[in-house]
Amino acid sequence: MRKFVLSGAALAVPLVMLGWSAGAAAQDSAEDISEDVVIFSPTRLNPDGIIVSGSREGAFRLDDFLGSATVISDDNLEQRQTRDIADILRDVPGVAVTQTAGQTQIRLRGSEGNHVLVLVDGIEVSDPFGGEFDLGTLQAEIGSRVEVLRGPQSALYGSDAIGGVVGYRSASGAELGGLSARLEAGSFGTINGSARLGIGDYNSNLAINATVVSTDGTPNAIGGTRNIGRDSYTLSGKGELAATDTFSLRASARYIRTEGDFNDQDFDPTSPTLGFVLDSPETTYENEAFYALVGARLEVLNGDWTHDLSGQIADITRDTFGPFGRTSGSKGQRLKASYVSAFSLSNEHSLTFAADFEREEYRNRDPFGFAFTGTRSARNIGLVGEYRGSFGELDVSAAIRHDFSNRFDDATTFKIGAGYDVTENTRIRASAGSGIKNPGFFELFGFFDGTFIGNPDLNPEKSTEWEVGIDQDIGDVRLSATYFDAELEDEIFTTFPAPNFIATPDNRDTKSTRRGVELSAAAQLGQFSANGAYTYLNAKEDGVREVRRPKHIASASLNWEAPNDVASAGITVRYNGKTEDFAFTLPSFAPVDVTLGDYTLVNIYGEVALTDNIRAFARAENLLDEEYEQVFSFVSQGRSIIAGVSAKF
Repeated sequence: MRKFVLSGAALAVPLVMLGWSAGAAAQDSAEDISEDVVIFSPTRLNPDGIIVSGSREGAFRLDDFLGSATVISDDNLEQRQTRDIADILRDVPGVAVTQTAGQTQIRLRGSEGNHVLVLVDGIEVSDPFGGEFDLGTLQAEIGSRVEVLRGPQSALYGSDAIGGVVGYRSASGAELGGLSARLEAGSFGTINGSARLGIGDYNSNLAINATVVSTDGTPNAIGGTRNIGRDSYTLSGKGELAATDTFSLRASARYIRTEGDFNDQDFDPTSPTLGFVLDSPETTYENEAFYALVGARLEVLNGDWTHDLSGQIADITRDTFGPFGRTSGSKGQRLKASYVSAFSLSNEHSLTFAADFEREEYRNRDPFGFAFTGTRSARNIGLVGEYRGSFGELDVSAAIRHDFSNRFDDATTFKIGAGYDVTENTRIRASAGSGIKNPGFFELFGFFDGTFIGNPDLNPEKSTEWEVGIDQDIGDVRLSATYFDAELEDEIFTTFPAPNFIATPDNRDTKSTRRGVELSAAAQLGQFSANGAYTYLNAKEDGVREVRRPKHIASASLNWEAPNDVASAGITVRYNGKTEDFAFTLPSFAPVDVTLGDYTLVNIYGEVALTDNIRAFARAENLLDEEYEQVFSFVSQGRSIIAGVSAKF
């Protein structure tokens, strides 16, 4: 039977669609993993809720996390029939999502898309060349879970986590054994399928996943007729082996290949459609990525002192094609080694030390010879110290990190937090931290003849942020409110200097401010569960609103589950407020400010048990057939209807 889990997080939140019953990704052990339990009066009462990416120590209780986090369980993903992870991230407070063909971005609390660290089974998956991860390639595998940490996490993870962390975790063979599969089809020639095999127990287990997403798509140019299709294939596996009671090994690997269509924008300065997206026959892209991680964990002093050593690789190739062949390409590779030593002084106090070595290589695969196509690289060493402690009703945490870079100045970042239980059902919290983001290869050295020139003199971006909040439990209802205030220095932006007006990045002299409020409510009402989230964001650069950061974002869901799990149904409503964007509609190519209209997306979904092992399901996405743009001139997909079957044995 599936269970909706609402667990409280000390200092955490707003929490939307909560529930996590997994062990750690990069630093877990069999003892950390526990089964879901139904708990609906959440403040610090759920001993089984687990969070992974909130500390370098490894998996620990969600209730003990001191920061703003949202955890999305496998049940939540299954009930909402989530296929693209980016879709359900729209329900997380503080998250803004923009999707175009070949690139899906998320922004946390007004940060940029390349300010968010994405971890998949503990592996950093961003493209070293472009500096961010295309979340449109991350498909929801059967049994997977997601957690989102908002606010700077550079003190734990370094440069890429200046805005926050998104952690995706597939289920192990011990957590979800047997054979599971689903197959669906529907509008726009959509055919999707996923299968997994899990075997073993917590001493030795193996899981293999295969997922295919295919669609003919719809036109994304205003008045266009060319369908923008996509095929994405994911093959992944992970395994664990407890060699002794105190020593364990683990490994995971993932291969993703995405092939799709895209339309170009009109860059003819004499054209009346300058800056608009146009049907562009035979323009396609291919992205291929391979990720892998191996690790070992040793426990001594009855498990109070743990040592974890891991190594990982990310290898990403991206290419675009036109009617006459390949038009551009890039290659990025990351090698990373980490050592983590965590010592538990008691059940209330722990100290952690971590050391990371990272080497990134990047290469522009320009087929025309205009750009430098040799390999450039960067190296970084990060040292982390972390403390977490509890003093009765008061919890505290602190982390500090120092990074040594061969390309940029050394940098130190910090994070502190505290939470206090005023009563059994009321908690106040506060935290503060700093972050840093080093410029990426494309910003430093990228080149497109006549349109873009990189800037090797860029400085890293630097951020500080603080937040305060309160969580209130009223019976089976949780209400949460958080106020945050962030300031970014040396923001990297694109400028168009005269006389050639060729785009090039630069650091701003002024500061960017990001302030806002996150509200959420979650409740269990008999056979119904309800969730709501609202974010107000005021993100400005020198008094001017920043692009693709809506002032208002809201989400609400109502789900019903029949007794004995024989059927379920639900509805989710997502509102995205008006958004500022850039339009390059002037012959000088200088950006013009435009405002994109607000939109509301309504999804409905349901499923029914046909047998003990087989279920039928269906859903309608964008039920009201809303016409909207997430990025200027890119039209998003209309109403779609999907139906399918799933099986578990």
